[in-house]
Amino acid sequence: MELHKGRPVSMQGRQEREIRVYDFLDRLGLTYWQTDHDKAAYTMEDCLDVDAILEATICKNLFLCNRQQTQFYLLMMPGDKVFKTKELSHQIGSARLSFAPEDKMEELLDIHPGAVSVMGLMNDHQGRVQLLADEDILQGEFLGCHPCVNTSSLRLYTKDIFGPFLKAVHHDYIKVHLEGK
Repeated sequence: MELHKGRPVSMQGRQEREIRVYDFLDRLGLTYWQTDHDKAAYTMEDCLDVDAILEATICKNLFLCNRQQTQFYLLMMPGDKVFKTKELSHQIGSARLSFAPEDKMEELLDIHPGAVSVMGLMNDHQGRVQLLADEDILQGEFLGCHPCVNTSSLRLYTKDIFGPFLKAVHHDYIKVHLEGK
């Protein structure tokens, strides 16, 4: 694996959803670095090698919903924290949080399981997904995420994601505090 600035040299064999991410970031003029994985990264454990290359806060990204599946959330939290629904539910005023169904993930974010990322918000044109960010991920200079596929990873400035990127995709975020113990 090798980290390089900007989009991959070749777009050959890449999924259209990944290419759209690079196009979008380039249109915004954001600085980013990209690396391809030796294998698809489905879990935080799979991201350990990627973490060493990116030198960024690698987020655990969870796609959640309420019981009625009328409210959807994308939670970004440090990969080493344990997620507890009760801890989050009271902070956002939504009882009975659970993982959202795969079909909703694809419908709203154009992402498959294992590739959930803040980049998917660029596909949420109706603003149905609320971004939740654990306060700890806001502290680092860089964040690591997938470009809507889990065979590549990106490193971006945290301030760019929570500034120009979110503004461009017409989303805001709610800062949450998760103990993760």
